[in-house]
Order: sequence, then C-alpha cells, then structure tokens
Amino acid sequence: MIGMTQLWRQQKDIKISCAVILMALLVILVGCTEETGPSPLVTVQAGANGCQLHSAKGAIQHMIYIQFDNTHFTRDNPNVPSDLEQMPNLLNFIENNGVLLSNHHTPLIAHTATDILTSLTGVYGDQHGMPISNSFRYFNSDGTSNPGVSYAYWTSPLFDSSTSTPTDTTPNMLTTGGKNAPAPWVPYTRAGCNFGAIGTANSVLENTKIDIPTVFGAASPEAMEASSNSKLAQADFVGIGIHCAAGNALCSTANNGKADVLPDEPGGYSGYTGLFGHKYVAPQISPDGPLMDLDGNPIQDPSGNKGFPGFDGMSAAVSLAYVAAMQEHGVPVTYAYISDAHDAHPNGPAYGPGQDGYDTALKAYNDAFGKFFARLASDGINQNNTLFVFTADEGDHFVGGAPSPTNCDGVTTPCNYSQIGEINTNLAGLLATEQGITTPFKIHADSAPNIYITGNPSPTDPTTRAFERAVGQLTAANPITGNTDKLIRYLADPVEMKLLHMITADPARTPTFTMFADPNYLLLANAPDCTSPCVTENPGFAWNHGDVSPDINTTWLGLVGPSVRHAGVDKSTWSDHTDIRPTILAQLGLKDDYAHAGRVLFEDLDDSALPQSLRANQATLMQLAQVYKQINAPVGQLGLASLAVSTKALESGNSTDDGTFTNLESQLTLITTQRDTLAAQMSALLAGAEFNGQAINEQQAKQLISQGQALLKQVNDLTA
Repeated sequence: MIGMTQLWRQQKDIKISCAVILMALLVILVGCTEETGPSPLVTVQAGANGCQLHSAKGAIQHMIYIQFDNTHFTRDNPNVPSDLEQMPNLLNFIENNGVLLSNHHTPLIAHTATDILTSLTGVYGDQHGMPISNSFRYFNSDGTSNPGVSYAYWTSPLFDSSTSTPTDTTPNMLTTGGKNAPAPWVPYTRAGCNFGAIGTANSVLENTKIDIPTVFGAASPEAMEASSNSKLAQADFVGIGIHCAAGNALCSTANNGKADVLPDEPGGYSGYTGLFGHKYVAPQISPDGPLMDLDGNPIQDPSGNKGFPGFDGMSAAVSLAYVAAMQEHGVPVTYAYISDAHDAHPNGPAYGPGQDGYDTALKAYNDAFGKFFARLASDGINQNNTLFVFTADEGDHFVGGAPSPTNCDGVTTPCNYSQIGEINTNLAGLLATEQGITTPFKIHADSAPNIYITGNPSPTDPTTRAFERAVGQLTAANPITGNTDKLIRYLADPVEMKLLHMITADPARTPTFTMFADPNYLLLANAPDCTSPCVTENPGFAWNHGDVSPDINTTWLGLVGPSVRHAGVDKSTWSDHTDIRPTILAQLGLKDDYAHAGRVLFEDLDDSALPQSLRANQATLMQLAQVYKQINAPVGQLGLASLAVSTKALESGNSTDDGTFTNLESQLTLITTQRDTLAAQMSALLAGAEFNGQAINEQQAKQLISQGQALLKQVNDLTA
C-alpha cells in the first residue's frame, strides 16, 4: 500500500498546470542556446513603456514579486501536506524552473509589516523604521486600551487610528538618520519602469485616515469621501497603486495621477507621478469593464463596493488578477501580497492543518496559480523573460490540540479540532497575582509584546529591573495541555534590541523591553487582576507569530527566471529577507542608493549571469557571505546566542546585587560594537563584488571570516 506522503507526491506530480505545459512548449519553440561563457549585462526595452532593465543578455523584461502571508513549505502536521504541497501549480513551477530556498529566515520581530518591509528594502527594521509589532492596539495595565501605530503609506507620519490629524509627524518609514526611508520602487521608476503595488505593505495607501490626506490633500474630494463614507473610500483608494516612470502617460493627470512625492530620497526624486487606489488604477488596466478576479468574479469588498476587497480579501485569485492585468497594460514590475489561507476571511474562524476550510482555500489558491501561469504564458510572459520571486512573510505557529481522527491527512480524511485557539494572557493580572508587581505599563499586544513602563525608566532603574525579573518568573496554566508553562522564552532590553536591529532613530518607538513569549500565548493587559481568568483560549485566532521559534522564523524563498539555476530545493543556503532585494537588483542590473543589510544569493544564480568579480574566488566569497549572515542576521547564530545571554542578564540579580546583569549587558554592548564594525566591512566587500565589479581582496576576506568566527565563539562562550 502506498504511503500517504508518497501518494500525495504522486498526485502533486500529476497535477502539473496547463501553464507549465504551455511554457515548456514555448521553450521548445524558442529553442535553446548554449552558454559558452559569462554574459554581459544588456539593456532591453520592455514593451512600449521604455522600461530599461540591464540583465544578462537582456533576457529579463518583466519582474513579478509575490509575498504570501503565513504560507508554509514544511508541514505543520506530518500527515497533512503543507501549504505549498497543496499548491502544486506553484510548487512545481518553482522546483522545475528555478530554486526554492527552504532555509530562509525572518528578521525580528517576525511580524507581517516588519517582514514584508525588510523584504522590500533589503534592510532591517532599525533602518526602515518598523521593527516592532504591527498590532492595532496598545493595552494599558489598568485594563483600558488605545489605538496604536499601524500600517501607513511610505511618506505618511506615524499613524494613530483615532485621528486623521497626526500628533507625531515623525515619518512612519524612518532611516537611522531620522529621514523618510528610501522607497522600494525608485530604482525601477528611474529605469523607466512602471511599478505596480498590490496590497504591498506601505507602498500603497493603508488606511483612510492619515494616508488619503497625505497623498490627495486634506481638502481633496478623496479626503471628503473618506470622511463621509470610509468603507467606500477604503475600496476606492486603499491597497492598490502604480508608481510610474517619469513622464509616463499611464499616471498622467488625465488619468487622475498624483505627484509621487519622496521628500528625502537619496539623489532626489521629482517629476514622478502615481495612481493611488482601485478607482483610478482599474480603468487603466481593465479598460473594457470591471476588473474581475481569476475566477470571473468582480473584485469588491464585503459590502459590495467595487474595488479593493481589504487586505484579508487578497486571495490568490484576486491578487494574481491584479498582477496579470497590470503586466498586460504597461506595468512590467509588479509586487503583490496574498493573504493567508488558514483563516476564514474576513471574520474567521481559524482553521487547523487538514481542516476542510483550510484545504478548500489552498485548492482555490492552487487553481488560481494554474490560471495565472496559463494567462501569462498566453501573453508571452514566462520563465524565459521574467524574474519571478515568491516568498512568505513568516511562518505561523499553530496553537491547538491534537486533531481527530489522529491519522487524518486533510486529503482523504479531514481533520477536526476540539481545542483550537491562541492562549490570551492578561500580563497585568499575572504580574499582580503571581509577583506582586502593579507598576503601570503599556503593552503592544502580541506573542512578542513590546512593554512600555510608564515614565520611561532607564534600563538600569530599579523599577525596570524588578519588572523584568518578575516577568521572567511568570507561569501560566495551559488550557490545551493542562501543563504549567513558563511564559517567556527570551527577554531583550534596548542593549539586546540594538544588536537585533530593533532600535530606530525615533526614541519614542523604543520599548522598555521586549518579551519573546512561548508561541502558544498572546500577551495583553485587559484587567489589573485575575478576577476574570487571566489565561483563556481564543478560538478566533489559532496562528501566532512574532516570537523566536523555528516554525515562525524559518520560511522559504522561490526564484525563477533566466538567470536562476534549476536547483529544485536548496536546503543548505542560509538566507533571510534582507537578501531578497540585492538578489533581485543584481539580476536586473539595477542599484539602490543605500547599502543593503543583505547580500546577493549568487549560489543559486547561473554563473553566466554573474560578473567576473562574483565568479572569481567564489569559495572565499561564499564563506564570507555565510559568516556575514550568521553575525548580522537577527536569527543568525550570534543573534540567537545573544538573546540567551540577554535573557540570563534580565532574569538575574535582586534589589541588592545586580552584578551579573551589569557584566553581561556590558559584554553585549561590546559585542554589538564589534559586530557592527565587522558587518560593515563584510557588507562593503560583498557589495563591491556584487554591484561594482570589484574583485575581493582574498587576504582581507579571510581575515574578516576569521574575526567573524571568533566573535561567534565569544558570544557562544557567554551562554555557558
């Protein structure tokens, strides 16, 4: 009898989409060329748009970037095929035509906003300004709550959802120098390429309160609509946008184009325009009638308003329809977001692995990708002329009991769950009842919550230290397992958060400390005591992220295109989200005006597409790149080891003796300084070879490798 895993793989292999067959025929018709040596970068004009890309041999004429919300390559239940296994039209496309990196990672904290923005920019949260949770509400320790910082457009100030008039005009997207961060579409539009953004974090309008006045003006008709009918304004103006090349007719004022203003862009940015919102984009990419999703349904919100269906409504059929329509109508670079499949959108409930609703959603996603690839192939857009990039923001940790029946697979036998849901935990109540701590504070509700002690005491203040020690001792009775769990896994104060790239140029964003909790738990503060249960199961949500946990921090990256090796699954290359952008730009022959925190993943690119500077001394370059990631990435070896040291420091001591804390904090500060110096030198060496054709100094590279390894040993010794 064939085992379930083998049976599923056979089913997956049979379900090759029509798109794959069509594209295989295109390869045969076009013919193959023998690679005889390195290929020069060639400028090509993509269609009539004047889009000037500079890829090897001029092969790349389109770029399609898809970022999923919480979509898994690995299995959450060993009997149940993973998300990607249940999307064979996508998985086969990646594995048969390119490479899927399965050892890919998030920054910290591992949240949708932070992760997507890190992917878009190639830098961590300390350099783009969003290293903390994207939760919509803060909870106060007295049980009240108030609106918090959330998503906002690239040039908007910090967003307080209670008002359209900002009380803090600091840019939401923030560099280390306190400027508005460089925007991800700039290299493309400067190269003459229109850039489409489909639900892509902060590259589109995110809300009707602050973003519409920022882009359209406070007295504009759009702002008036937002004030009188926010639901309609959401459908009309939020979530969809096109950033046009200078002078491109698509974003002309006749088409309701608005100035695309980037006040602090390095090198300047003037004369550019954009279309903001479905109301203005749809007529340009669907001129013959309403824009339809890939299943033939009009795109609309839950209230029936034609237009953006909300971020939870960005299913594969919807997002990919926008991508295809943009690609067909003069937008050769498209970035799109696809919402998760494990929740019933927009109002729940949450599903567990193998549950009917989950598998039904994944089947719909698989069907959408089949239609998408077939439509693109009929347009002449395929792996021979297009760079495809697929990834997920992070993994999600499933919170629930065992399924029934125990051998369910979700394919032939659906899974059911009698216990499912994240464990909501009242931090204020537990602190008061277990540890006698009643110090007032705010908490950014999350499984990796940021804690802001009232009055902003210093890291060494006795109030801070007593609070941190108390948090480190908290336990909770798990309503699913019946076990008593230690609530926290790790603690990080500003010293450690700086090492993890979580400290921005805005002091108001720096919490007193961050808890990385057991990923089954979500921390909030909804009462100052536990007269109501402090620990409850919430079946509305069953998938947690933010924490430091392998199933959350390890995700995947798929690359397909003319310059990508056909390597199938790459399990060995360690990468994270900062590596995506430099890898894309290197293949397109484009550059940013700032240094990336990532590096080009040249191991998975064809040698013929690499400059001589990356093909020479490749063994040394690879070792340098690997050590660089392990000392600089938040969930690399140094980041994880230092988190253990930080936790030990914050949990240590008492009111009369805090020597261990002082000593370990001092050593973490020194390690951060050493790391920053080493990482900057490594990054410069790698970038010179990647983007400037500079051969590396082999001796210098080997010295840096040795110093990086010594630094890793130093921090590992501290964990003993």
